[in-house]
Amino acid sequence: MKIEKVVLRKLKMDLKFPFQTSFGTSEGREFLITEVYGENHIGYGECVVDTKPFYSEETVQTAWHMMRDFLIPFLFQKEEILHPNEVRDIFRKVRRHNMAKSALEGAIWDLYAKEQGKPLAEVIGGEKKQISVGVSIGIQKTKEDLVEIVGKYLEQGFQKIKIKIKPGKDIEMLQAIRDQFGDIPLMADANSAYTLDDIHLFKQMDPLHLMMFEQPLAHDDIIDHAKLQEAIKTPICLDESIHSVEDARKAIELGSCKIINIKIGRVGGIAEAIKIHDLCKENQIPVWCGGMLESGIGRAHNLAITSLDNFTIPGDTAPSARYWEEDIIQPEIEMNEKGEIELSAKPGLGYEINQGALERYTVSTETFLKSKLQTEK
Repeated sequence: MKIEKVVLRKLKMDLKFPFQTSFGTSEGREFLITEVYGENHIGYGECVVDTKPFYSEETVQTAWHMMRDFLIPFLFQKEEILHPNEVRDIFRKVRRHNMAKSALEGAIWDLYAKEQGKPLAEVIGGEKKQISVGVSIGIQKTKEDLVEIVGKYLEQGFQKIKIKIKPGKDIEMLQAIRDQFGDIPLMADANSAYTLDDIHLFKQMDPLHLMMFEQPLAHDDIIDHAKLQEAIKTPICLDESIHSVEDARKAIELGSCKIINIKIGRVGGIAEAIKIHDLCKENQIPVWCGGMLESGIGRAHNLAITSLDNFTIPGDTAPSARYWEEDIIQPEIEMNEKGEIELSAKPGLGYEINQGALERYTVSTETFLKSKLQTEK
């Protein structure tokens, strides 16, 4: 692949409803879309940042800066890229900034798959044709509100219910769901809202037989999670703590978790996500794909990675209509009554760009030409 042009877009899209976690409440998203131009095709990626550094240290502004001033020039230094796996090494000299790296790497994977004339899922070794879907539900004001919302999503066919929790909004909420719906696939995502002082709370929740507690302790911890996992029966799933295959290896060796959530943006791209998947498979650690309120572009990348065989737990890749009045892809991602999304057989991400919607939600753009950067140097 000869890459001669990259376009960065900042988009702003309103969510259909506010989404509350222990970090705060989101009513919309500002994020970045990357366009990487090859000789015959355009590859698309999504940078799953936010305007605030609460989930990650990265923001819209930092990611734009890193791509503009470092990552894109590094790409242009390569005369030709033979395979997307090379991008991981090209960016290695830049520490962290994984979401910025992932946005460009994902676009190059899409471009590569299109040039091969194959779906991205097939190119990365995926075998599934249908993806099981779970839903993530933000913190609700009352348990009655939560029970009503869970009932609606179960009726729609979602195969897993994930509830955001925080101290004071945990045991009672989860118990209300169990009382109403019985032994449904149910998990709790704490987004680092607890400490080891709360072990007694997790022991109280053990009898609820949850699928997992996701990232209950500090965002950068794997030591205390091992202590918590030893004290409870419910599996711990790590999310924010895992940024690389090395992080995953250490967490598994320490016994810090029994499940890992793989988010492409958090780990720096598809190549690293595959490495984490393979390591977990070797160690009998199931994985699943978490969501970051992506548009259809990021959602399509998630579907592709979830086609790998060790993604055995339904992820958060809900259909477009769950979050957006209008998505930026066409057709929009849809789920059948069984709670499954059919993978597209079309090349690359498998979806066309809704150019009108993309332009409507774009608030700024910047174009980078390889020839111009070389001339300036």
